[in-house]
Amino acid sequence: MRIVGLKILKNKLSEYVRLAAGGETIVVTDRSRVVAEITPPRPGLDRLMADTVLARGVREGWLKSATSRDTGPPPRKPVATFAEIMAELERDREDR
Repeated sequence: MRIVGLKILKNKLSEYVRLAAGGETIVVTDRSRVVAEITPPRPGLDRLMADTVLARGVREGWLKSATSRDTGPPPRKPVATFAEIMAELERDREDR
């Protein structure tokens, strides 16, 4: 854990962000008083950041990250069978 003053942080922000990305926690002080922490990102947060509304919801606590590692939506059940769809299509074409 590193401690850095606000003025130095402002001048070397990129350096401290790289340290945080590497797993280090940075404590920010202003006039010898702790005012903030820069911490490494939580696992899976980069995927969530693609949608800023979701990211804001997680940050503010009104959403939680998914617990499942599935990559997509669940499989859909068909609304009708292929035979039913073809029969309906034939009925529609008879009117022409």
